Amino acid sequence: MNRAITGFILVLAQIIFSCANRSSSDVSDFPNDSISESVENRKANSDFSPAFKGQTRIRAVKTQAQYSVSILSEGLNRPWGIALLPDGRLLITEKQGNMRIVTSSGTIGQEISGLPQVNSNGQGGLLGLTVDPQFKQNRIVYWTFSEKGKSGNVTAVGKGRLSDDEKNIENAKVIYRALPEYDGVLHYGSRIIFDRNGNLFVSTGERSDRETRPQAQKLNSALGKIVRITTDGKPADRNPFINKPDVLPEIFSYGHRNVQGLAIHPVSKELWANEFGPRGGDELNLIQAGKNYGWPLISYGIEYNGSLVGNGQTQMKNLEQPVYYWDPVLSPSGMTFYHNGKISEWENNLFICGLNSSHIARLIIENNIVVGEERLLENEGQRFRDIVQGFNGELYVITDEGRLYKIE
Repeated sequence: MNRAITGFILVLAQIIFSCANRSSSDVSDFPNDSISESVENRKANSDFSPAFKGQTRIRAVKTQAQYSVSILSEGLNRPWGIALLPDGRLLITEKQGNMRIVTSSGTIGQEISGLPQVNSNGQGGLLGLTVDPQFKQNRIVYWTFSEKGKSGNVTAVGKGRLSDDEKNIENAKVIYRALPEYDGVLHYGSRIIFDRNGNLFVSTGERSDRETRPQAQKLNSALGKIVRITTDGKPADRNPFINKPDVLPEIFSYGHRNVQGLAIHPVSKELWANEFGPRGGDELNLIQAGKNYGWPLISYGIEYNGSLVGNGQTQMKNLEQPVYYWDPVLSPSGMTFYHNGKISEWENNLFICGLNSSHIARLIIENNIVVGEERLLENEGQRFRDIVQGFNGELYVITDEGRLYKIE
């Protein structure tokens, strides 16, 4: 089913009505043209003021190039992660614990056996995945999943070889566990991607509950972190806390809530991440080694019951500010930078899957500042979970409802 994306009327309506729905803090912090052109016209959950102009509710943009959207398949079972194989096919994880190969035309392959058992309760399951840069030679796959332990659950990293007949994962083993275990079923993260030196970035959650939240700030805990490990699960060389006493050497950054999106900028090669806030305060961050991203000490969101997070602070000394934040939420999951595709105006733009927001956010980033935002596929009524760019510049997107889309 092909259809042209024609969102001009919706965007125009948002432009007309956006001013009437702004809080006073928005008006004082943004010039009139930014207010009237934002894609967001709903009232914010809080009256927090951004730290700098353009940190939220930036001007709306509209893709001028013609492109089409196809639903390749509707038969996946709660897909969670998607990775591109060297021949252009797609390797996809499903939350309940299955991994499958799907062709670029949407034909779904059989379940691949040999994976460790996952705990799929709550937000757990078989989560992010990536393939080895040398996959053509070694056929190695890496994935993250929620694993049941003796005293609770952990975010774990698995590794194994896809068999030549593509029916099972051979020699599967767990190479890393984000300790400590916790008896809860929320906020596991988790994405996994390669850096330019052949190491793995892995994101974790702080497991959501108030008793585990403080561990996002603790450097002897892997909860609420982005870690960098080798392909054998060891701390990567030149990590910021190597050889520091009482600090986990695999930690790359900390103070995160629940990171479900990781991407490397195609030009700068820097790491970007998104993470969930509570009610509002979803963040896009430029990740730097050793930096503290603030949770739960600062946030642009509020508790689900309407109360303040902590003391209600949004800024503190030595805590990083998000490059961009959303209130109300985007509910961000997988993301990718568009690069060397056929739509020149999308070059180096960031595409982020929105779950509760039911759209894909396209962000134009210049000098590490967001200067434009567009909403794609917002009339589909889907929870967009992960996105990857194909070899011909197309974008493949999976949804919680089981769809596989192609944007080309």
